[in-house]
Amino acid sequence: MRLLLVEDDDRVAAALVAVLGRHGFQVRHARSGHEALDALVPDGSDPYRVVLLDLGLPDRDGFEVCSRIRAGSGVPVIMVTARADIRSRIHGLNLGADDYVVKPYDMGELLARIHAVARRGTPRPAEESGPEPAGPLAARGIEIDRERRRVSVAGRDVPLTRKEFDLLALLAQSPGVVYRREQIFSEVWRSGWEGNGRTLEVHIGSLRTKLGLPGLVEAVRGVGYRLIPGQPDGEPDPVGDGPAER
Repeated sequence: MRLLLVEDDDRVAAALVAVLGRHGFQVRHARSGHEALDALVPDGSDPYRVVLLDLGLPDRDGFEVCSRIRAGSGVPVIMVTARADIRSRIHGLNLGADDYVVKPYDMGELLARIHAVARRGTPRPAEESGPEPAGPLAARGIEIDRERRRVSVAGRDVPLTRKEFDLLALLAQSPGVVYRREQIFSEVWRSGWEGNGRTLEVHIGSLRTKLGLPGLVEAVRGVGYRLIPGQPDGEPDPVGDGPAER
């Protein structure tokens, strides 16, 4: 998933880019409003899924940048700023920001908010209409039919439980992006993950076995899981499940 980070403080940006990169995001850093607006001009490359926008920029106020982004694009915008007053929050949301996060913030919460606005900004009609051989998944022969809640691999139907299907569908939304355990439990189990690490580990193991693709879902130590559609079949996971759940 491509993100545009608009932040004039290079130290803050470097730390955030490093963390986001570890979670599978591709991040472009813009240091000014002008650079951000230039970055959003269509150039044939994959579009940005989310813009993280600081308000204190050197050349123009972030509110103006948000307004200009919204005038020409529907890309989700999360304002990430030290301005905590309610008037700024209301103004930002009224200008078209999709979310507003105050510094300092919890990184897990920011990641969850990024995923949330990215989902809201993704067109869904084709997804709801039937089979979804999503680009990178098609190479592994995986089709996900969200409407009928069916999954097939190389034309072979794979019976999954309700939670197994929901788990696979969540990870398949953004192949390569790390989903934190907290987010997975919130969206699939509608509960907190504390004390339930073994439940998630068992469901991941069952998915790998039923799909016959042991390298499809990778455990990221201490964080969560991501779907790796390009990993060769039968190759052992580079990181074991046990440590990732502790």
